[in-house]
Amino acid sequence: MEIPAPRPHEEPKLFVCPPNPETPPSSRLESYSRQTVDWCAGQIHDPVARLKFLRKAAPRVHASTPRIIPWRMLALVLSVGAIASLSAFFLVQRQKPIEVLVPIRTAVPAPITTFAGVTTPSAPADVWQVEKSSGSEVYSNGLRIDNHFLVSNHLRSYLAFPIDGSAQSEGVRRSDPVGIVFHTTESHQAPFEADQNRVLKKIGESLLEYVRRKHAYHFLIDRFGRVYRVVAETDAANHAGNSVWADDQSLYINLNQSFIGVSIEARTVDAGMSPAQLRSAAMLTEMLRSKYHIPAANCVTHAQVSVNPSNMQVGYHSDWASSFPFEQVGLPDNYQRALPALWASGFEYSPEFQRRAGDRLSAGIQLAEERLVTRAAEAGISVHSYRKLLQKQYRKQLEAVRRANADESDDSE
Repeated sequence: MEIPAPRPHEEPKLFVCPPNPETPPSSRLESYSRQTVDWCAGQIHDPVARLKFLRKAAPRVHASTPRIIPWRMLALVLSVGAIASLSAFFLVQRQKPIEVLVPIRTAVPAPITTFAGVTTPSAPADVWQVEKSSGSEVYSNGLRIDNHFLVSNHLRSYLAFPIDGSAQSEGVRRSDPVGIVFHTTESHQAPFEADQNRVLKKIGESLLEYVRRKHAYHFLIDRFGRVYRVVAETDAANHAGNSVWADDQSLYINLNQSFIGVSIEARTVDAGMSPAQLRSAAMLTEMLRSKYHIPAANCVTHAQVSVNPSNMQVGYHSDWASSFPFEQVGLPDNYQRALPALWASGFEYSPEFQRRAGDRLSAGIQLAEERLVTRAAEAGISVHSYRKLLQKQYRKQLEAVRRANADESDDSE
């Protein structure tokens, strides 16, 4: 049996050298020491692994009965630079197979990335469209989308700014969605009870008409967990307004066009989704990530991306500031991510926003501040001066975005 050579970064797997059936039981220990061990050692090409093998598998002799070590085995030990005393070979044990640790090549797990201490899960399962009619779509993960309220808007087109600043400040024109922003509708709510069914339906229909008229979101999940497509993904929707986010490659400003807007019929003060909404949000997120190859790091809440350019503070909108159930919709806790508006664009935050954010989003604020301090030190200037430089850069980028979208309406603020 061929024993593969040791490979780096692999877990050892237990291999048992069987007794030679042609060797009498009383002579099998001798067989291991002079034949099997010698042959196995010759198959291991890595010197360190060979030495470990020899030290583990060497024949054990009684202290009162010295044995002569074969010259071939001695040569093997000396050839790998082993420093061992021949008198230190071990005592004879009762007859049993020799256990040898031999590294076996195993499958390499899918790579994962970490950002600000958060582990990103692997890509979502493949989701495909099972059937489509004039008014709905059904997907392989159980998602059903109602298209009766579908409306068009201007085509999606936006500028992405290289995060390392290596390209021109005007940005790079792109058209594919790169993320998801989760919202609450902040609309009127009725008790979610059976005797309120008629009222719940009426409120939901009125909300859909309003969202459709305003081109407000790409998707809306109502109180019953039904998913409605409002603005086609090929178009922009007026959902994020003044906003900032960044991934490993690019900085995105005003996410109406670069991100897909998903809103849940709820209010921030209620701080949660119904079980039906939660299931639908998980299936919709999985479908969108699969269809558009959206990384988990770019699935964030409105409170994380919203900014106010007039006072250069984050948190102009604070829906889902602290209670979005990331893990339950198949995402890492993205509240733990350093807020790009702070470390990449020089925004600040108020004590009031930090209070509303709570402990979860406050962790992202703290990480962003630490990154800002580190980058200022690397630049050799004060934090205050570095922040001012970032703010100046943001205003230039914002002006470029507004020029690029001069002919497009924006009713999101």
